[in-house]
Amino acid sequence: MAVLVRSRALFHTFRAQTAEFQSACHLASTFRWRRFGGLSRKVPACGLNTHGPVARFYSSDSKDDLRVRYLEGEDTGIVVVGINRPKAKNAISKNLVNMMCEAVEDIKKNNKVRSVIVCSVVPGIFCAGADLKERAKMHQSEVGPFVSKARALITELGNLPVPTIAAIDGAALGGGLEMALACDIRIASNTAKMGLVEAKLAIIPGAGGTQRLPRVIGVSLAKELIFAARVLDGAEAGRVGLVNHSVEQNKSGDAAYLRALELAREINPQGPIAVRMAKLAINQGIEVDLSTGLAIEEACYAQVIPTKDRLEGLAAFKEKRRPLYKGE
Repeated sequence: MAVLVRSRALFHTFRAQTAEFQSACHLASTFRWRRFGGLSRKVPACGLNTHGPVARFYSSDSKDDLRVRYLEGEDTGIVVVGINRPKAKNAISKNLVNMMCEAVEDIKKNNKVRSVIVCSVVPGIFCAGADLKERAKMHQSEVGPFVSKARALITELGNLPVPTIAAIDGAALGGGLEMALACDIRIASNTAKMGLVEAKLAIIPGAGGTQRLPRVIGVSLAKELIFAARVLDGAEAGRVGLVNHSVEQNKSGDAAYLRALELAREINPQGPIAVRMAKLAINQGIEVDLSTGLAIEEACYAQVIPTKDRLEGLAAFKEKRRPLYKGE
């Protein structure tokens, strides 16, 4: 009986979330100001750029710190979030956190998005963690709120309703690895370096590392890596399950990104509502006991039954053609 009650409650919760996904663009129909390539232009917060793939900058100060591209053509639905702080090794600053928060919020509201790739625009680096030069200038009272905001950002990244892929073509240390851990899938080049190295600075991972790393690779091994502040290369990370795929780096230094793009293209043609519901069922179910998890799965399955996409899938199978899903 208790499971049935939980199932009903979860059903209504997930139905509300699905309705939110479907109505997001309508709710975000007001226009916001964004900067495109240095020119101010009025752009719908929930709209895809229809004039070719253009980097979207999310701040007038240090506007190049983050570049967000909504791909087009056959890649429509794929969003590439690129960190670009070459002088700071992509370290996480206040400005970068603010920009990423806004970018994540925009993605969340756009029901045309089907997958997100988080990567680096800077060769040889993914993200070196916190900006320690900026941190050194902070008053002690500022550190806690900043870490809390960074933690909230990484949590929101993990809570995006669509699949997220971290493409690690260089060093991902501290907060950089925590960002990657919040993604659903991680792909690294064999030369990439990864580690939660905070113990070297007499602190601990503060943006989810102590919680997400054990969930990914197991408690005992996570403790060993965090206690010793150990750094793994991409090949080692693949062996312990920290990354899904370890690929040989190429001359242009973007092998992980290219593999991530290939994977995003595999995800793109699948039923978008089904993929969102699958992610929700897995993420929620893994945190509870099996019987509750099965109730969550049932509630999520109920959301795909009335969709037009499900009928399109059946029709396409019958007619021996490729289905064209619209997320409806």
